[in-house]
Amino acid sequence: MEALEKRREHVIALFRIVTGLLFACHGAATLFNVLGGPHGAAPDFAAWPGWWAAVVQLVGGTLVLCGLATRPAAILCSGSMAYAYFVEHQPDGLFPIENGGEAAAMFCWSFLLVAAVGPDRWTLDSRLRPRRRDEDRPVTGSLPTDTPTSA
Repeated sequence: MEALEKRREHVIALFRIVTGLLFACHGAATLFNVLGGPHGAAPDFAAWPGWWAAVVQLVGGTLVLCGLATRPAAILCSGSMAYAYFVEHQPDGLFPIENGGEAAAMFCWSFLLVAAVGPDRWTLDSRLRPRRRDEDRPVTGSLPTDTPTSA
């Protein structure tokens, strides 16, 4: 278990990358009829919700994959899969195994985890906007000790 803990950051980064890639592939398959094409009928341009869901999958998955705006993109992806599950799958049965919603449920929870854990060092955000060291950050929210306060 100690070996896993040492590689925790790498595993989390790989989880984010693979989850984003798989999600983007779903969007690309639906929008561009590649990678085996869409699951079911291809939606018409701008048709709600199928075409827009595919756009979210492609764009959101790519953002998560690359690590750009990771948390907002992951929240959007998670929400879109929650919508897909409850609107498209859940009416056909209570459990994902009954209603064919396993992928929607797994993506929903996976992106929620990515949003909660946040970006790692393997992101484009970290390359584009390097983090400042803690000692360079100004201290906020504290008063100097010699400043009187009013009651």
